[in-house]
Amino acid sequence: MIKVIKIQKKLLIFFACALVFCTMFGVFFAVKSSTPMWKAVIVIDAGHGGIDNGSVGYSGSYESELNLKYAFCLKKYCQDFGYKVVLTRTNENGLYSPFAQNKKKDDMQKRKEIIENASPDIVVSIHMNSYPEEYCRGAQVFYNKQSESGKMLADCIQKQFVSNLVKARKSADVGDYYICNATNYTSVICECGFISNKQEEDLLKSDDYCNQVCYSILLGIMSYFA
Repeated sequence: MIKVIKIQKKLLIFFACALVFCTMFGVFFAVKSSTPMWKAVIVIDAGHGGIDNGSVGYSGSYESELNLKYAFCLKKYCQDFGYKVVLTRTNENGLYSPFAQNKKKDDMQKRKEIIENASPDIVVSIHMNSYPEEYCRGAQVFYNKQSESGKMLADCIQKQFVSNLVKARKSADVGDYYICNATNYTSVICECGFISNKQEEDLLKSDDYCNQVCYSILLGIMSYFA
């Protein structure tokens, strides 16, 4: 009888150890499965720059400056997660040649070249929206209507905007934007909010909201790759 009890204890210890091992293996697998299986390449495009300030905010802030700030913030989040990031613009200057007759056209062509040279998995272009009527507000993602993958990426990011941001638009939408149309790579435009709205411009200028927006974009990117 004593021998039977000893055997039962050994079995209980064995099953307990097996349970602990399986639990630890499950946690390890969950963590591993949440990280990229390959180093996806993401081009982050900070819209405007140089002589092109983009939209001007309610208080006089420049879209080009905010775009660059958000691009750097998103870059850090993406790199921390393990993605490879290429920026089209890394300072306040435009990408156009000083000798170009049409600087806007030359600037956009340079962005296209950077994207094509990077051969990215996705392209995320950062912008701030504006509208003559101050009441308009809310972050929204736009995509090329011919791109199924672009729509999928836009929907993934917009879902995170709706979950995490104040007054985000309900859904992503089709947009006729050069960055989305210039190449065959999956591309979206993230309009992070309306700087023509006083309350939203104040939010967009804050570091906390910048982190919220960029983290939401990262979650959308992760959801898309998943």
